[in-house]
Amino acid sequence: MTARGTLFRETMLGRVRLTGEDVDRPVRLDLLARADSLMLPHRTTRARLTGRVRIAGRADDPEATGELEISPLARRRIRYRLGFGLEGRRLLLDGWKSVSLTRPLSSMTVLPYTLHEDGERVGEGTLRFPLATGLLPFLAGLRFPRTPEPAADRHLAPRWDGTPGRTEVWYTTLTDPATGSGLWLHHEVVAPRDGTPAHAHGWIALFPKDGPPEHARFGPIAWTGPADGFTAEDTRVAPGRLTGSAGPFGWALTEQAQGPALHTFPGWSWRRPWLPASHMLPAARARYSGTVRHGSGELRITAAPGASARVYGHGNARRWAWLHADLGGGDVLEIVAAVSMRRGLDRLPPLVFLRLYRDGRTWPRRAERSAVGWAGVGRFRADIGLPRWRVEGRAGLRRVRVTVTQPPGATLALDYTDPDGSTAVCRNSERADAEVHLERWWGRWRPEATWRLSGTAHAEVGDR
Repeated sequence: MTARGTLFRETMLGRVRLTGEDVDRPVRLDLLARADSLMLPHRTTRARLTGRVRIAGRADDPEATGELEISPLARRRIRYRLGFGLEGRRLLLDGWKSVSLTRPLSSMTVLPYTLHEDGERVGEGTLRFPLATGLLPFLAGLRFPRTPEPAADRHLAPRWDGTPGRTEVWYTTLTDPATGSGLWLHHEVVAPRDGTPAHAHGWIALFPKDGPPEHARFGPIAWTGPADGFTAEDTRVAPGRLTGSAGPFGWALTEQAQGPALHTFPGWSWRRPWLPASHMLPAARARYSGTVRHGSGELRITAAPGASARVYGHGNARRWAWLHADLGGGDVLEIVAAVSMRRGLDRLPPLVFLRLYRDGRTWPRRAERSAVGWAGVGRFRADIGLPRWRVEGRAGLRRVRVTVTQPPGATLALDYTDPDGSTAVCRNSERADAEVHLERWWGRWRPEATWRLSGTAHAEVGDR
């Protein structure tokens, strides 16, 4: 079932005077508003706000969040409530545009506001929507996307049908917003090529902000093939919940899917396993809450951004790189670049599958476009290495350049055993850095968007 939503970007400029200061500081807000319903002027529409708040010399928070009430006729106001960080403090921006029917343009572009900390007023100011420079980008970016109900649960059921020589994976990665720690949960079923019974195993890895990664394994145990996900003794992946234990670790997390499924490889490859492997995300984004015990400590997680993914195939590639990047504002970038183990394909350079989910749309429109070009046009290239690897390419009127850095001190090496008995090693970091530059052709290449992630990208490089 789908419905029409509303999505738009807005930039506002102005000034603020903080309590205790005798100067007005410049302020800039770059916001993305998402509503699950169609915005109509005679109704009250509520939207989620994400974006960046900058106060000259004091604050630059690219992960501000809040809510927007759009009610120009029913309540004669457009109210903003936005939380952001300022030098370790958490402030709330609260203000509204008072809509006047006699001067609609000016009243809908001026936002008086106050700043609060723990209920106390700590500043005030005024923001303005710059009509001369902001109106055209605002209108060009206004979208009314379809908002399908997340259907992540149906993608959790095991794919393995008893055929020898297959492997299947459920994995989850996330970043705890409070501590900056990264988490990796890996659940795997291996059906050996020689026909011996399939077994389940996996691991948990914690990447603290200050310190080396820690990990522990569970299994192997006999695979019993549950209908709705993954089960290995007390370790379980079920709709909306991940629980388990391994060595000194124990975890109990809830998962709230956000957005539609995202197929990194062509969608048909998940339904019909003709390729060496296929990769997909049951939901493009998810939020996680719960606890992770590790030794004598406990990590309490609330609304941590991340995602769960699924892999089904014959085993690991000869060489590969992977990236999951939550870009903020509902945007996500997923990359898999790999050299196949199949004869003939193993001589090709890495095939790149890149999917950018942005403003409710996925680019490139077809997953094949990034992996296979025509006469050299549209082909994406990957330069795989450590501590830095890159992907770049073009599809249609856009081109992208991605640079991923996996800090050696925050990268963990773990080994895999494939169904044929061969081994591979992955080097994973849930605290990687990433730079993403997106350009669009308008007579010449012009910048369209840039994202910089510091310690919040999830990445991996593997080889044999």
